[in-house]
Amino acid sequence: MAPAADREGYWGPPTSTLEWCEENYAVSYYIAEFWNTVSNLIFILPPIYGAIQTYKDGLEKRYLAAYLCLTAVGLGSWCFHMTLKYEMQLLDELPMIYSCCVFVYCLYECFKYKNTVNYALLFLLITYSVVVSIIMYGTLVSIIVLRSVYIVLWVYPWLRGLGYTSLTVFLMGFFLWNVDNIFCDKLRALREKMPPVVGAVTQFHAWWHILTGLGSYLHILLSLYTRTLFLKHRPKVKFVFGIWPVLLVEPPKNL
Repeated sequence: MAPAADREGYWGPPTSTLEWCEENYAVSYYIAEFWNTVSNLIFILPPIYGAIQTYKDGLEKRYLAAYLCLTAVGLGSWCFHMTLKYEMQLLDELPMIYSCCVFVYCLYECFKYKNTVNYALLFLLITYSVVVSIIMYGTLVSIIVLRSVYIVLWVYPWLRGLGYTSLTVFLMGFFLWNVDNIFCDKLRALREKMPPVVGAVTQFHAWWHILTGLGSYLHILLSLYTRTLFLKHRPKVKFVFGIWPVLLVEPPKNL
């Protein structure tokens, strides 16, 4: 039975197996979970910019795929939270597995010669993404974390700041995701007493989107930085509007 704070909306009754703490159709008749929906913009817009920059720099297509996969995660999550329909839930969950597989491939191929393809690893990851369920998502995340720690501790220690920031931001998002799940009733009661704009700050699942999107983006930046260093390029982090980090890559000096 839907909580009293939930309302009827454009997409009809939810059919997804999951519902989150945000009240349904509380902000817009056309968006079931408004804040959980729009917070996905961090998954969509910055990775598109990163993909364009990667293409302009002529870098390996695997990093173009990584950025676009992150965008796909954001689009799937947008559709899920906007409609709360089961088919859109699948569109939300499956890209997470596929994108993590791309991240794993990028990390484990950082120290290979340029334009090489590890067909065995590709086959393993494609098989994994086909046969496993969303329950195994944590396994892929663990692999990414362990590989990242290896790189920043023993290979390129000067990248520790970027690596630790990515991990910390992701863990902060995971913490807020749990707070949102565990204390949902108290958060809803608190939001009823607060002005709508102020209450939006307590939409911790939306914060999970923002922090996870940022952490994932920084992870791609770490992987791409590692790869371009190994290939003797000259990567440089630039901050767009003084805030958002992007990677600019100059070719090796001997070219």
